[in-house]
Amino acid sequence: MLRSALLNVMTSAARKAGRSLKRDYGEVENLQVSMKGPANFVTAADRRAEEILHAELTKARPGYGFLGEEGGRREGSDKSHCWIVDPLDGTTNFLHGIPQFAISIALERDGMVVAGVIYNPANEELFAAERGKGAFLNDQRLRVAARRRLSDAVVACGMPHMGRGDRVIFRSELAAVQEQVAGVRRFGAAALDLAWVAAGRFDAFWERDLSPWDMAAGILMVREAGGFATDLDGGDGFFTKRQVIASNEFLHKALLQVLKETRK
Repeated sequence: MLRSALLNVMTSAARKAGRSLKRDYGEVENLQVSMKGPANFVTAADRRAEEILHAELTKARPGYGFLGEEGGRREGSDKSHCWIVDPLDGTTNFLHGIPQFAISIALERDGMVVAGVIYNPANEELFAAERGKGAFLNDQRLRVAARRRLSDAVVACGMPHMGRGDRVIFRSELAAVQEQVAGVRRFGAAALDLAWVAAGRFDAFWERDLSPWDMAAGILMVREAGGFATDLDGGDGFFTKRQVIASNEFLHKALLQVLKETRK
């Protein structure tokens, strides 16, 4: 894969922040035995990674806006472009020493996401996509899975916890989906869940109560891998409705219908 100058900038920033996270991840195991626990340490690791990303991306593209999970929105002189960044998606996994976490970087141009990178420094998997140019994992072209029946599908989801999200809606949706599919998985990092749909590892994914930085890069990844990604009403209101469903053409339609039936 010959990466564009834009993707080179994004992957370089992701790898630099990833080195910082990987060092911090190595310390988490030692902190697990502390009574205080590693939570404060992980929060600091998250913020360090975001500052590295902001510094690297701003150096390469001065003037672009920046929307990050930790620091919020930072306006730039260039109003057409904005980085949408999650420096540590899967914080709870990271906190517990589970190697399923990632850095997610998307570039929005005039309201449209045109490039995305999702990088898991724990296993060196780097997913990259650019609008109209396909999606790749470590230079290998990605395609969504080809299964057409929900009964053959392994579906990933998010799961509300500790006061976040509507557990009643989720339980209703989960019960309906469980009746239809071969398996359900909850891995705890939405960006990677979407990247895994793009890679054909998951057949589908849905989640509510997400932020733009959780899904911006992943949505592009799925679409560039030949898949479908919409909100749970079948439209493009991902960021306003804070939800996403992603799969191939056939399973997207089928799963969307299953979820819609639970709201009747």
